[in-house]
Amino acid sequence: MPSIQLGRHLVDDDSPAFVIAELGINHQGDLSIAQQLIRTAAECGADAVKFQKRDIGRLLSKEGIDKPYLGENSFGPTYGEHRLALELSAEDYQSLQSLAADLDIAFSASGWDEKSVDFLHDLGIDFFKTASADLTNLGLLAHTAAKGRPLIISTGMATMDEVRAAYEVVSPRAAGLALMQCTSTYPAEFSEIDLPVIGTYRREFPGAVIGYSGHERGIVLPPVAIALGARIIERHLTLDRTMKGSDHAASLEPQGFAKMIRDIRHVEDALGSHEKRFHESERPIRHKLAKSVVAAADLPEGRILTRDDLMAKGPGTGITPARMDTLVGARLRRSVAADTLLCEADLVRAESS
Repeated sequence: MPSIQLGRHLVDDDSPAFVIAELGINHQGDLSIAQQLIRTAAECGADAVKFQKRDIGRLLSKEGIDKPYLGENSFGPTYGEHRLALELSAEDYQSLQSLAADLDIAFSASGWDEKSVDFLHDLGIDFFKTASADLTNLGLLAHTAAKGRPLIISTGMATMDEVRAAYEVVSPRAAGLALMQCTSTYPAEFSEIDLPVIGTYRREFPGAVIGYSGHERGIVLPPVAIALGARIIERHLTLDRTMKGSDHAASLEPQGFAKMIRDIRHVEDALGSHEKRFHESERPIRHKLAKSVVAAADLPEGRILTRDDLMAKGPGTGITPARMDTLVGARLRRSVAADTLLCEADLVRAESS
């Protein structure tokens, strides 16, 4: 059974699902918003928070840095300035990591370049997460895996062959590996989610824990992903979907995030056992609603029972009607009034008479 250690949580098929609140860039580059997001994630019941760390000079070419970026979600006139405005400082990360520790919630970030990975490793994050955008960046994956920390990889906008290639690079190096089924549109269309890929990944990559990273609207799919075998769930969390920024539309607000976790835990409880069981809690209902064998008419003492002498009626506290045919031929020890439940003490079995 594959497993991965994420903070204080060992995640495998026998553990509760591990829920990551992806805070990403929803903090808008503001430390106070980032702090509130962590507090909110903890209040909602998340197991971890995750940010995104970029070194703009290592992330983008000059063309990418200088490209005009004037949309409604822009935080700067060029894409480089926009990205830089959304970056938190090293001191900010230290403060956020300390807050997460105080709240007993795991702390992570995705490093989008080697310099950011090195920074996060030196910071001592609990695990690495790589974005779908870097699934084919095999050099960065190898660099991240070589740090010797647990690694979660999102697999959006990729083919199965590309996922296999990433797995082959990372699996010998990482100290625990998880692969996340993901569709990288914001928000994603339900028809493009492809949740059965979770089962495909479980068969194809037996050395990895499998999870689901969602960008859809609503909260219904993560519990379904759990039922299909996902052990890690990641969803974006925002304080307010109307805030400025490109990720808010695919994020959950606190109430929805908390309800999602509630539903995940309910599904985990409901998955229960593979064995069909009769629960003691059902016994009063069975007594009330099920049926028993009763006399179809007034039956005298000594009567040899026929099938016409017997009916099934409630309550279910007597002999089950599943045994009705086995009572045929038995002799009554006493007279039994119509509509009266028969009991074993009333009967002398034919073989004993």
